[in-house]
Amino acid sequence: MTVTDLMSYAVAYAQFMLGLAACLAGWRVLTGPRAQDRVLALDTLYVTAMLLFVVTGIRTGTPFFFEAAMVIGVMGFVATVALSKFLIRGEVIE
Repeated sequence: MTVTDLMSYAVAYAQFMLGLAACLAGWRVLTGPRAQDRVLALDTLYVTAMLLFVVTGIRTGTPFFFEAAMVIGVMGFVATVALSKFLIRGEVIE
C-alpha cells in the first residue's frame, strides 16, 4: 500500500463520516426539542458542510471548493449570530 492509496482511503473515509455527521445534524435541526438545540445543530451543520467542501477540494484538487467553504463559513457565522440574537432579545435589528 502506497502513501497515495492511504491518502485516498483516508479522504474517502472522511467524506463518508462528514456526510453522516451532516445527516445527523440535519435530523437534530428538524426534531430538536428546543430552539436553542436547533440553532446549535444548524451551527454544527454548516461547519460540517464547510469541512465536507474542504475535503472534497483536497480530493479533486480544484480551488473552487475552498472558496465555497469560505463562503459557507462566513454565511453560517452571520446566520448563527442573527439567530442567537433573535433568541436572546426577540428581535434582530434594534
